[in-house]
Amino acid sequence: MKKLRSRVTTDGLDRAPHRAFMRAMGLDDEALAKPMVGVVSMKGEQTPCNMTHDFQVDAAKAGIAEAGGTPREFATVSVSDGISMNHEGMKFSLFSRELIADSIEAVVHGLAYDALIGFGGCDKTLPGVMMGMIRCNVPSIFIYGGSALPGRFEGKTLTVLDSYEAVGGFMTGEIDGATLAGIERNCLPTIGACAGQFTANTMGMVSEAMGLTMPNVSMIPGVYAERAQVARGAGGLVMRMLERGGPLPREIVTRKALENGAAIVAATGGSTNAALHLPALANEAGISFSIDDVGKVFARTPLIGNLRPAGKYTAKDVYDVGGAAVVIRALVESGHIDGGCLTISGRTIAEEYGNANAPDGEIILSTTRPIMPDGGLAVLKGNLCPDGAVIKVAGLKSLLFEGSARVFEDEEQCVEAVRNRNYSAGDVLVIRNEGPVGGPGMREMLGVTALIYGQGMGEKVALITDGRFSELAERRQSWKPRPPRHRAGALAKYARLVGQAPGGAVTHDGAADWPWFD
Repeated sequence: MKKLRSRVTTDGLDRAPHRAFMRAMGLDDEALAKPMVGVVSMKGEQTPCNMTHDFQVDAAKAGIAEAGGTPREFATVSVSDGISMNHEGMKFSLFSRELIADSIEAVVHGLAYDALIGFGGCDKTLPGVMMGMIRCNVPSIFIYGGSALPGRFEGKTLTVLDSYEAVGGFMTGEIDGATLAGIERNCLPTIGACAGQFTANTMGMVSEAMGLTMPNVSMIPGVYAERAQVARGAGGLVMRMLERGGPLPREIVTRKALENGAAIVAATGGSTNAALHLPALANEAGISFSIDDVGKVFARTPLIGNLRPAGKYTAKDVYDVGGAAVVIRALVESGHIDGGCLTISGRTIAEEYGNANAPDGEIILSTTRPIMPDGGLAVLKGNLCPDGAVIKVAGLKSLLFEGSARVFEDEEQCVEAVRNRNYSAGDVLVIRNEGPVGGPGMREMLGVTALIYGQGMGEKVALITDGRFSELAERRQSWKPRPPRHRAGALAKYARLVGQAPGGAVTHDGAADWPWFD
């Protein structure tokens, strides 16, 4: 083991005050002599997604201590997409991803920690933690905190998306108030992230396909005791990684690994947000990997996961048939994932996942008999989106839509029109001024989308947001941006720094170094 980074805070005569601070936290001479390993999570009461971290963090700290390290727990922020949805607060969601990465960098470098275990739960926390790991480039392990169990009501399996769609159903009279209340109270029966293949479960699978986490961990439900065993094992593994000097995050996150991440998104009909987060992860490693690169992988990868919202099943169902390992093994064997890529264990993806279960044929299908031959997502280009846009095609009955555009200046205007049913079949609802800079923050439109589906208009209208689209060329000549809504505070600062979506909406040039510790 080379000299520990943390010795800059513990060794020498002039570090007596530093040691005094540490002794005030209960550390003795023995603890001060050991490697200092950061354990970061979002423990708190902002969202159920992160409330699974508590017992897992304790287990990880125990594993570090058993393996000869001194664990140092710290927390970072989390903005619940679910609670911030459909109002101005959602503008802080994507911004929080950068705050998470920045805060991890500040603590790991500021306190000179030797290694890191990072937990993620709610949507932006997963890429935020992985970005921080790659930026700091110390021995690191990412752990997704796990999803909630699916709910049940009136004989149907539910996820939280059902509550969004139920609002639309109530508006149209399709369901009554008692049914809406029943869905609200039963769709999310435990703590954990949303049970469908939304951003959290998608990026959890991405962390596996990229080799940044413990094998076959992402689909373990967040409330299962098995997660404590995984976290404890991660504590021991990160100490072994520190002893042998790696592999480091930037040795794991290569172009091939990023392509593997994109492949598992396409194969499972995952979140379109992954097309934003993968370029951001690449940026931290100093790799140019844009939405175009993501789209090429999407186009060549078959859809084999029958997962909500496009399919029938949830994360727990995937766990029951063998976990994300089933998907990864199938994609390695078909050549859609490069099995030679490195993982945190020092073994390859093929070695880690070679003994996984075969596809069950219902929840996870074979690559020879896929649901779709070319993935559940696609990158589109045209006069509206010369730099690229992402659409989820999994579950769609029609891939062609023509209609008249109705332009709304922000999300609230469109939501109001949908609530009042002031739109018609054949309309193309265009929401602008919601991009990374224009919003700022690139709000997600799950709320308005779910309302439309709940009103039974899902494939009768099209929804386009300028978070992923440009204005028409002929309109650009006379177009003037509206004055910024936020002139001061964090969002104003973010708007001045953030880049556009095709490059990951990042706020700095990648591959940051820290020569003090080289």
